[in-house]
Amino acid sequence: MAIYYVDGDFVEEQDAKLPLSDLIILRGYGVFDFLRTYGGRPFHLENHIKRLQNSARLIGLACPWSSSEIIDITLQTIARNDYPEANIRLLITGGDSEDSISPGQQPRLVVTVGPVKRFPEQWYRDGVKIITARLNRYIPGAKSIDYIRAIVTLNDARAVGAVESVYVDIDDHVLEGTTSNLFAVIGGRLVTPAEDILPGITRDVILELVQEDFQVELRNLPRAELLQAEEIFLASSNKEVMPVCQVDDQPFKLAPGPVTGRVQGLFRAYTEKYGQG
Repeated sequence: MAIYYVDGDFVEEQDAKLPLSDLIILRGYGVFDFLRTYGGRPFHLENHIKRLQNSARLIGLACPWSSSEIIDITLQTIARNDYPEANIRLLITGGDSEDSISPGQQPRLVVTVGPVKRFPEQWYRDGVKIITARLNRYIPGAKSIDYIRAIVTLNDARAVGAVESVYVDIDDHVLEGTTSNLFAVIGGRLVTPAEDILPGITRDVILELVQEDFQVELRNLPRAELLQAEEIFLASSNKEVMPVCQVDDQPFKLAPGPVTGRVQGLFRAYTEKYGQG
């Protein structure tokens, strides 16, 4: 049975509760972050916490805990569980409110831990299908719990055998997936959208790792250009580096192609070393 941290206490998963008066339940007001461990070590925990704190700031949610306090609570929660590798979710709730809508000054901190769930090896060997959707997230720099649009469009993706839906804005620029960032290989260069996206921690690591191997462009990426790319891959904490073999009705022959394969190798070597401390 998993052990969670909920508002000051460590409790078994079945006993984890939030009051119905919390704004995260009444109004969907809260932020979260997600990461995993390698070798039992939480991957770039400090960066995830910094993003969590920034998400709270962007939506006007109080975050009275220091980075060191959240780190300590997270490590304690991991230690109370017994998973070879763990997924970790950090959550700041809106807390109680006098009028059931205005934020108060007593948010709640929740840390949940569970086993890492593996995607099918075939997805990494042969690539996955994705779709595009004319959507963009509200306050894209904040990782809020508002995932209604993401869930709806992800259901659309799964209905046609795709594993991810990628947002496209009104100017026809590709942004990001519902739970991942996107990279494209265009003319041998590695291109990734730069604006109106959630800055991914895995994305940042990849950008650092590939500097010596590839020319990188952080810029707007029109959907039409994406469809002409030589290779495409997704990046996220749970997907790591996942090749794409089809976008909407457009198939790609190279999945994974040589660039994606190189990035996969670089990221795998990095995480193996990271897990060794």
